[in-house]
Amino acid sequence: MKLVIAVVQDKDSNRLSNALIKEGFRATKLASTGGFLRAGNTTFMIGIEDERVPEVFKVIKANCKVRDQLVTPVSPMGGTTDSYIPFPVEVQVGGAAVFLLPVERFEHF
Repeated sequence: MKLVIAVVQDKDSNRLSNALIKEGFRATKLASTGGFLRAGNTTFMIGIEDERVPEVFKVIKANCKVRDQLVTPVSPMGGTTDSYIPFPVEVQVGGAAVFLLPVERFEHF
């Protein structure tokens, strides 16, 4: 058995949740916040049999898209702010950060 942890952008959360249910995967959703953009994410925890791991990865990949977004960098922590002019920067957001962990034991009470 494996535990899949997928951190996805909130914009992809409902689509992924519906796709997982449609394919027969059960998941726990947790609200989370990204450290870089400080934007809302959703973290899915999915307990899955070893042989179904490729299926769940396929569902995640099909429903979580990378997109470009303009962000304004945060002001520098040191130095003077007089010389700092925040220009918007285009960064890629979205997609999914997926972790696969072995499960030593699972109990359901």
